[in-house]
Amino acid sequence: MDEANPTPPAVKRPKRKERLGEVISSKMAKTIIVRVERRVAHPRFKKVITRYRKFYAHDEKSEAKVGDRVRIEETRPISKTKRWRLVSVIDRTADVATAPA
Repeated sequence: MDEANPTPPAVKRPKRKERLGEVISSKMAKTIIVRVERRVAHPRFKKVITRYRKFYAHDEKSEAKVGDRVRIEETRPISKTKRWRLVSVIDRTADVATAPA
């Protein structure tokens, strides 16, 4: 900070984590649940297995629907469980017909 420029220099933040996943629920207000798939080798048998993890993400405009492929980004805690936010909808699916309950 110098006399001519009173504003401090911009601090460069580290790159935030991003994940690609599928929306499995959008029933909550401004919240979606995203299932992220990860393929890893089994530690003992070396067979490739698929692991899944659910993330709660903030969807301000409620634009993501069940079945959509989305990109989410790590962010500050928004609630008890939400630490991710929706960046973009990558691939929209056709209307998923739900069976009557």
